[in-house]
Amino acid sequence: MEEKNNNFIDDIIEADLASNPGMKVHTRFPPEPNGYLHIGHCKALVIDFGTAKKWNGICNLRMDDTNPAKEDTEYVDAIKEDIHWLGFDWDDRFYYGSDYFEKDYEYAVELIKKGLAYVCELTAEDFRDPKYCGDVNHPAVSPYRDRPIEESLDLFERMKNGEFPEGKYTLRAKIDLASGNFCMRDPVLYRIRYIEHHRQGTKWCIYPMYDFAHPIQDAIEGISHSLCSLEYEIHRPLYNWVVENVSVPSKPRQIEFARLNMTYTVMSKRFLRSLVEEKLVDGWDDPRMPTLCGLRRRGYTAASILDFCNRIGVAKSNSLVEIELLEHCIREELNSTAKRRVAIQKPIKVIIDNYPEDKEETFELPNNPTVENAGTRPVKFTREIYIEEDDFAEVPPPKFFRLKPDGEVRLMGSYIIKYAGIEKNEDGSIKAIHATADLETGNGNPIDGRKIKGTIHWLSAKYAEDSTLMLYDKLFTEENMNDVESSKYAEYLNPESLVVLDAAKIEPCLKDAEPGEKFQFVRTGYFCKDSKNRNAFNRIVGLKDSFPKK
Repeated sequence: MEEKNNNFIDDIIEADLASNPGMKVHTRFPPEPNGYLHIGHCKALVIDFGTAKKWNGICNLRMDDTNPAKEDTEYVDAIKEDIHWLGFDWDDRFYYGSDYFEKDYEYAVELIKKGLAYVCELTAEDFRDPKYCGDVNHPAVSPYRDRPIEESLDLFERMKNGEFPEGKYTLRAKIDLASGNFCMRDPVLYRIRYIEHHRQGTKWCIYPMYDFAHPIQDAIEGISHSLCSLEYEIHRPLYNWVVENVSVPSKPRQIEFARLNMTYTVMSKRFLRSLVEEKLVDGWDDPRMPTLCGLRRRGYTAASILDFCNRIGVAKSNSLVEIELLEHCIREELNSTAKRRVAIQKPIKVIIDNYPEDKEETFELPNNPTVENAGTRPVKFTREIYIEEDDFAEVPPPKFFRLKPDGEVRLMGSYIIKYAGIEKNEDGSIKAIHATADLETGNGNPIDGRKIKGTIHWLSAKYAEDSTLMLYDKLFTEENMNDVESSKYAEYLNPESLVVLDAAKIEPCLKDAEPGEKFQFVRTGYFCKDSKNRNAFNRIVGLKDSFPKK
C-alpha cells in the first residue's frame, strides 16, 4: 500500500484491516433531515466519505429520520445537493433510518424475550427525579424492572397499536442501574409519539431512540466503521451493547472524532432554524449563515471548504478553529482565479475640467495581474467619473495619499489628476469635485520623473451601472460562542453582519455576470453575483488576510 498521511482513525482502520484480511471499509454519513447542513456537518461528511475513499471503500448516505419532529423532504433534497456540490457521491446506497422501523421493532421484541428490556411506567418528570435517576453515589431505580416478560411483550405491542397516550409507557433496556455511565442506566429504547412521519405517515406511534436505532441501522447496512463526533463517546458502550445483544448481521465499530467549533459561529441547527423562522436572516441560504448553501450563495467554493477541512485535520479532542482560516482558504483560491473589476461602493462625482466634454477614450486594465496571459479589458474614460468617497478628503489626515486640495493622485491605468475645486449641495454634502488632468500621463505613463504616491480606482459616470453591494461580516460578536448559553445566542447577533450599499456603481460588463460568478473588486474585496437578487453582489471576504501562513 502506498504511503498515507494517517490520522488516528486511519491508524485504527489500518490495524483492523491487518487483523481482518478481506475487510472492506464501509462508512456512512447519517444527517438528520430537520435542517440544512452547516460547516460542522461538512467536517463529518468529509471524514465519512473521505475515509472510505482513502481506503478504497464505500460510504452510504442515510437520513436519520427516526424522530419525526421537524423532519421534511425539503431538507433531504438540500442535503443531497450539498453533498454533491462538495464532490461526493453515494451511488445507489441511499437509505432512511425509517426504512428499518420494522426491524427495530423486531429487535426490541427480541430483547424483551431475552429478559434484556422491559416496559416502564416512569414519566419524563420521574426520570429527572433523584429518587429514580439516582446520582454518582446512588443507583437509579425502576419499580418496573422485574415486570414479567409476557406482560412487557403485551404492553409493548399495545403501545405499537396506539392504545396508550404519550408518556404513559417507555421501553427500557435492562443493563445496569448502578453504572457510572448514566447512558447505561437502563436507557429508554422506545417512546410513544403521536406525530405524523414525513415518510411513514401515521403508521407508527412508537419511535426508537437514536441510541437503539443507529447501531441496528449500521449493522444491517454492513457498516465496518461508524464514525461520529466526540459527544457520542459516552454512548459507545450502549452502541456496543445493542449490537452484541440482538441478532444483527454484522458488528460495526464506533470511532469518535472532535467536532468542528469555529469562532464567531454556532453549530446549533435548532438556533439556526429559529433565525430562519423568526426572519432574522434571509432563509437557510442567507450568506451570513454557516450552512453550506449559505456559504455557497456568499461565494465560497467547494474546493475552499474542502481545503479548510483538510487543514483543520482530524483530532481526538475538541478545539476552536479560527474563522480566519476559512477566509484564508477562499481568499487564496480567488486571488489566482477571480477576475479583477472595478466597483465604487460610495461614489462621488469628479469632473475633469480640462478634458473635452465630447471626448471618450478607452484604457486597458488587467483582468488579473497575478496570472500570466490573463489579458486585459477595455474601460471607457470620460470627462465625468466616479471615485470612492473615502478617496477624497477636504481636510486630509496625515499621510493621506489620495485626492486632496493641492494634491495629485493617479487614476488607475489612466491620468494623473489634481484637485481644482468643489461643489456642495445646500445640506453641505458634496455635489461634485473638480480636477484637472495631466493629459500627458494617459495609460499610466510617468512624466518628468514625478512620483505619485496614491493610485485610486474610478469609473466613467456615463457608462457606470447601478448596483447593490451586500457587505457581509461575522454573524456574532462573541469570538467563542461556546462560552455563551444557548438561550442568549440572539443577544450576540452582530448588528453589522450585513451592510447594504444600494447606490454603488459597477463596470458595465458586471451587469451580465452569471449568478455565483466571482470577482475581485479592486481595493475592496472578493465578491460574487447573488443568486436571488440579480443586481446585487455579495462580499465573500475582504482583501486583507490576517491569518498567519504556515
